[in-house]
Amino acid sequence: MSAESPAGPRSGNRSRISARFTADGGRRPPLWQLVLRYLLLLAVFAVLVGPFLWQLSTSLKGSGEDIYSYPPKLLPAHPTLHNFAKVADLIPVWDFALNSLKVAVANVLTNCVGAALAGYALARLRFGGRKLTAVAFVMAMLVPVESIIIAQFMTMRDLELNNTLIAVVLPGCVGALNVLLMRNAFANLPYEIEEAAYCDGANAWQRFTRIALPAVKGTLAVVAIFSFMGAWDDFLWPLIVLSDQSNFTLTIGLNYLHGTFANDQRLVAAGTVIAVAPLIVLFACLQRYFFRGVGEGAVKG
Repeated sequence: MSAESPAGPRSGNRSRISARFTADGGRRPPLWQLVLRYLLLLAVFAVLVGPFLWQLSTSLKGSGEDIYSYPPKLLPAHPTLHNFAKVADLIPVWDFALNSLKVAVANVLTNCVGAALAGYALARLRFGGRKLTAVAFVMAMLVPVESIIIAQFMTMRDLELNNTLIAVVLPGCVGALNVLLMRNAFANLPYEIEEAAYCDGANAWQRFTRIALPAVKGTLAVVAIFSFMGAWDDFLWPLIVLSDQSNFTLTIGLNYLHGTFANDQRLVAAGTVIAVAPLIVLFACLQRYFFRGVGEGAVKG
């Protein structure tokens, strides 16, 4: 009769016990909780992504297909790109898109540079009134844009910048939220690294460009995405400050589709897809840095 290995029963019990726990050491949830979580995720996905999928489906449906049929049909019977071509024929959509791209790129550059400089100063430099300055940025986030939009318009008028793309960029060239994001990211960097650089003779500018800034690339990506989305989707301020059609951004130009051609929802859907597509491409390219940047300011280094 063969002797049983002493490690046999213990290893079997250990495997059964470890199966009840997840990889991070927490207890594995029961099956009904997992099912409930996935159902909630599917519900959130349907609420957030469902409208865009419906707009995409409507934009691909031809004129002979009923878009108000019941039950609704998500997949078009005969997909076509005719609606996108018709939008380009009705309005100069590519000129509007170019204006929006100019505004968005300028907004990204000014926010990344300005927010990084201001955030580093608030987090790592010592000067009088530093805490009050940080509080001022927090208070600026609490002010509704609608309450200061008249003052912004009068300022642009006094500067003779009305009806220019510069006037569209200036009010949002450095956002308070972006400054606080960069401040939080810089504040979580270990001080020992900068102290070593300071002992080696590095000045504040060298410590900023060579040590601090490369360590917060993820947060910079977050600032870039937020800035691009805010400038690309902005409607109210460009509508107020712009009057010449040649300077219209895409959000204002697409408003023509909701007016004169409001009966053809296929064109409205096609215009919506044209407006949203650059945001999807941008996020797809920067999503790795985005999720890394979200965690940079979450845990102190």
